[in-house]
Amino acid sequence: MKKLIPIIAVLGLAWGGYDWRNRIDHAAPSASVGAHSADDRTLASAISTQQGNVAVHGYGVVKKLLPDDTSGIRHQRFLIRLDSGPTLLVAHNISRAGRVDLLRVGDRIEFKGEYEWNPQGGVVHWTHRDPTGRHPPGWLKCNGVTFQ
Repeated sequence: MKKLIPIIAVLGLAWGGYDWRNRIDHAAPSASVGAHSADDRTLASAISTQQGNVAVHGYGVVKKLLPDDTSGIRHQRFLIRLDSGPTLLVAHNISRAGRVDLLRVGDRIEFKGEYEWNPQGGVVHWTHRDPTGRHPPGWLKCNGVTFQ
C-alpha cells in the first residue's frame, strides 16, 4: 500500500493538475447518526423559513454537474439531493479552494458552508476558508478527500 501512494499522487498530478495544498485526507465522514439528524433539522429549518446567512453542515448525493460559473469569481457548481430530500445548489469557490475534479453524479458528499435561500431551494456557498475571517471555514468532503 505504501508503494501505491506515491504512484497515485503522481497520477493525480499528471491527470488533474491537483492543488494538493487545498486537500486534506479524510477517511470517512465523522458525524454520527444523531449529528445527521441535528444537521438535517438545521438545514430543513433554514429552507422552510427561507433564511439566509445560515451556517450549515449536511450530507447529500450529487444529482447533476453544472457548468462552472466563470463570471466574476469562479465557482464549481453542482446539484445535490440532501439526505432529508430537498435539492440544493452547491457553489464552490474554485478561486479560493481546490476543485473537486473527480466529482461524479451519484457521489456522496458532505459539506459545511453557508446556506442562502432562493425560490429554487437554495444554495450552499462559502465551502472554503474565508481569508477575512468573517465566515466560519467551510469545506466539501467527497471520496475520502476534503476540499477547502
